[in-house]
Amino acid sequence: MKFLVIGGDAAGMSAASRAKRNIPNLDIVVFEKTLDVSYSACGMPYNLQDPTRKMDDLIVRAAKVFEEKQGIKVMLNHEVISINPNSHEIIVKSPTQEYREEYDKLLIATGASPIIPDIPGIKNNGIFTLKSLEDGRKIKNYIISNNVKSALIIGMGYIALEMCEAFRALDIKVTMIKPRPKLIPWMNEQLSTVIKKELEDHNVELVFGQELKSVEKTNDSLIAHFDTLDIKTDLILFAIGITPNSQLAKDAGLELGPKGSISVNRQMQTSDPDIYAAGDCADSYHVVTGNKVWIPLALRANRGGYAVADHIAGKYVYMHGVTGTAVFKVFDLEVARTGLSLNEAKEAGFDPQEEVIESRSRAHAHPGSSTIYCQMVGDKRSGKLLGCQMVGKEGCAHRINAVSVALHKGMLVEEYAQCDLAYAPPFGPVWDPTLVAANQLLRKL
Repeated sequence: MKFLVIGGDAAGMSAASRAKRNIPNLDIVVFEKTLDVSYSACGMPYNLQDPTRKMDDLIVRAAKVFEEKQGIKVMLNHEVISINPNSHEIIVKSPTQEYREEYDKLLIATGASPIIPDIPGIKNNGIFTLKSLEDGRKIKNYIISNNVKSALIIGMGYIALEMCEAFRALDIKVTMIKPRPKLIPWMNEQLSTVIKKELEDHNVELVFGQELKSVEKTNDSLIAHFDTLDIKTDLILFAIGITPNSQLAKDAGLELGPKGSISVNRQMQTSDPDIYAAGDCADSYHVVTGNKVWIPLALRANRGGYAVADHIAGKYVYMHGVTGTAVFKVFDLEVARTGLSLNEAKEAGFDPQEEVIESRSRAHAHPGSSTIYCQMVGDKRSGKLLGCQMVGKEGCAHRINAVSVALHKGMLVEEYAQCDLAYAPPFGPVWDPTLVAANQLLRKL
């Protein structure tokens, strides 16, 4: 049997490696259009903070290692330009030719791409996105070689906030700007205000309600033209979101899901049973709502790759879905979420109620204790736990996992409030912040 993989990062290489372990004589070929496979993309903002570190430190395993140690053929700089499900073949574009390759089973693991607006001057030197390892190399080299002193970040999402910290660590002046009026639209306003203050305390300028119209290149800088202001800067980073790379699947007649992602079933199969999709290009099921969603996160990509490999080997596979659990760092703050926000719960048809509490990261009077803000959402009709958000200087990143597990088990708020969570003064108060939030939320349900 011949198994072809399109895309050589998390989902693609996880699938290829596990498939080879499952079926040692399986013929596997991975096609990757860049020159990198299997790297820690999430580590790029932190790598950028240290000029002495090489971006290649983030490579987990080089392409040649997969071939030498596992017998997996990895074709770098090879782009798959079309899929023909009827003839079970793909067309590949290499640096020298185009050719056809037949398959028995195929995995599309093409990931996602940054959204870049179509405006005048967008291709000027000094304008970047951050998605691939090569993007990280280019940004790092540009900062060093051009002695960058100022950066303009378009957007205020996960990557934007992480890159903001990276730039400030290099003593680069940062301005963040977006057309919408809220810093983080899905977040409770009280928690969002805490993040806003943290950014301002680190001398980050925040500008809302301005849409970029064009970029002008001068001899020594870039000038970004917005609705009512112009900003002169050394570097521009676009971080306004990503979109799934699903065009190959669409052109092949495969069904698409939310936001144009590739629709897959619980076994990671597309609408063609011999073609799978996994990673940031594919959709999933939300545990809380049961509906299809597109939430591109690293664990789902790796797990999806494993599931594909197991299903090809004839093993039982059933992907339960996601709760959208995520955590990111904003200077000294940990920001975490799982499940549905209040607005997302309303849109899903629930009758949601939220509670926001302030608690402590450690026991009362224990040295080093700091404030934790916790928002919890429940359904008034069923009493079901729907979601949670947390912000604080410590204790949020791992606490959120308890709530995620509760969501996976479909717990009621009342049931979560009765959970036996660990206590010791250096790690938290007797009543864990999530338990306090659950108990107070119960009064509103």
